[in-house]
Amino acid sequence: MFVPSCRMLAASVSFCALSLGAVHAQTVTDPIPLPDFVVTATRSPLAISEAGSAISVITAEDIEKESLKSPAEVLRRVPGVTVTETGGAGATTTVRLRGAESGHTLVLIDGIRVNDPSTDSGEFDFSNLAAVDIERIEVLRGPQSAIYGSDAIGGVINIITRKGKGAPRFSVGVEGGSYGTAAGRAAVSGSTGPVSYAFSTTGFDTSGFSRYGYRIGRIEDTLSSPLEKDGAQRVGAAGRVSVAISPDVEFEVGGYMSRNNAAIDNSVSSFEFLPDGPSKTRQQLYEGHARLTASTFEGILKNTFLVSGSRTDRDYKLIGSYFLPSLYWDEYGYEGGRLSAEYQGDLKLGSFGLLTFGAKTEQETLLSTSRSVLPFPTNEIENVDASQNTRSVYALHQFSPIENLHLSLGGRIDDIEDGDSFGTWRATAAYEIPNSGTKLRTSVGTGAKAPTLYQKFDPFSGTAGLESERSIGFDVGIDQSLADDRVLLSATFFANRFRNLIAYGIADTCRPEQTFGCFINVNRARTSGIELSADVDVVPSWFRMKATYTYLEAFDEETDLRLARRPEHQGRLGFEFTPIQGLSIEPSIVLVGSRFSSPGEVYELAPYARFDVYADYKLNDTFSIYARAENLTDADYQEVYDYGTAGRSFYAGLRATW
Repeated sequence: MFVPSCRMLAASVSFCALSLGAVHAQTVTDPIPLPDFVVTATRSPLAISEAGSAISVITAEDIEKESLKSPAEVLRRVPGVTVTETGGAGATTTVRLRGAESGHTLVLIDGIRVNDPSTDSGEFDFSNLAAVDIERIEVLRGPQSAIYGSDAIGGVINIITRKGKGAPRFSVGVEGGSYGTAAGRAAVSGSTGPVSYAFSTTGFDTSGFSRYGYRIGRIEDTLSSPLEKDGAQRVGAAGRVSVAISPDVEFEVGGYMSRNNAAIDNSVSSFEFLPDGPSKTRQQLYEGHARLTASTFEGILKNTFLVSGSRTDRDYKLIGSYFLPSLYWDEYGYEGGRLSAEYQGDLKLGSFGLLTFGAKTEQETLLSTSRSVLPFPTNEIENVDASQNTRSVYALHQFSPIENLHLSLGGRIDDIEDGDSFGTWRATAAYEIPNSGTKLRTSVGTGAKAPTLYQKFDPFSGTAGLESERSIGFDVGIDQSLADDRVLLSATFFANRFRNLIAYGIADTCRPEQTFGCFINVNRARTSGIELSADVDVVPSWFRMKATYTYLEAFDEETDLRLARRPEHQGRLGFEFTPIQGLSIEPSIVLVGSRFSSPGEVYELAPYARFDVYADYKLNDTFSIYARAENLTDADYQEVYDYGTAGRSFYAGLRATW
């Protein structure tokens, strides 16, 4: 379950945390009881009580309560996180941490970096996240480049799939409901002698609703014909197999894949006359890795060797009109790849703590193509075929100079071949006040994000010589446990400053043929706010309450206008009732304040409250049934201007585990 505060906020601290892109093998694969430990904060198992910055743990139990069609919804339970879905399941879904850009969120699957190198800002599209057998999700907030390098300016989301252990475990589930939705998943895991294994697969299909204009009166009232439905289908699979070669050596191979097909609507603009068109997209994501972990010198030094790769393929068929009755039909393809090799060492220093150090080399590639079908057919054109190599080194020292005081200090250097190089650092501190249930914590660090291949090499907007985006940020917080851990409270204040942000504009650095502009380092921004969380076991085994709230100030420093799609206020209030054994009823309210859909405070979106109810009943040790009602009050709201959201909808399913 969601663990706020002392047990939920934990943090990274690293002597230098490397970002080498992936959490080291043991970090992600060791079976660790929750919620006492996290692995993302320092790339190795860390007691939450010793963590100095904010980390939230979402468990498998909470993940199972979200829809198979939109597993990213579970992230709305975390303070400081903003989720934006562009018109329903299967559409582009982005996540921002503490007001940073979506491309400033580093996403890992089992410690492997899966951000898409082919997008303009290098973000991860959460519509590619399939509901495979996920053991937990750790959300680490604040600048983490000293741990994970580029892309980790806002924070890190680490999606950790199940690792097999013990007797074979099987689970299956089916679900159906509104908008013609059907979904299912299956998983098996366990271990036999030195071999452990875990495999899972999932899929969903929905008829959906029109992404453009659905339940938006000012649009629907002006149409002469009904809006067409935009359906979506997704399949996904994940697997991990590890072999204990000896008590000190373990080898693991694993991977993840998803395929997402979706009907989409064109971006709304003043020159688009067919926003509700028959456009489509297909996205495929593949990740694979091999890890070898070896303990030497009687366990004093742990060595982890990791080879990993990921690939994202995106294809778009865009059909629309700039002036009726003439139509255009354009097709675009993007292939982004990443291949890396990494070494990480964890050296136990006795009373002097733990030293983590390592090095990594990574290659990113981008291939983009386009062709026109209407009105003037053309052959496929190769727009970009580019790559870049990054070499990184890092170090992280964790130590406790006195009892109950836990410190970390770390730094990292990333060197991009024929490009920019940057160094980052981070320091954290956590102090547990004896016999009080109180932990004080603080962290400070810098972040950096290298220009993407698209920003550098796209022929229409790319600019060679772009500098890396930079940031500095800090947070300070308190976690309080009361009444024998029945009450868990947490409060965090944070602030960040960003510079050299890359934006599209007109400048002397644009090439003559770039008439309308190019990517330039121009923007500065600031964000600050407060994150609050509470977990109260009001009546043990009968009634529990969980709440999160985020106050966010996010401004463009050049214009002093609010940044787009960052609500000033947002939160979630949830209750858990267990009136009889085996029955759980969980109503919740998601609250989101007003915000602007586009930069420059354009298209203000009204605040909204969404009321959901989830219930499940355990029939016996094997079977359980569940039902979920979403948006019970049928609230009309938009997350992106002119794009619809689901109305009152109902889903039900059956799960079996044995």
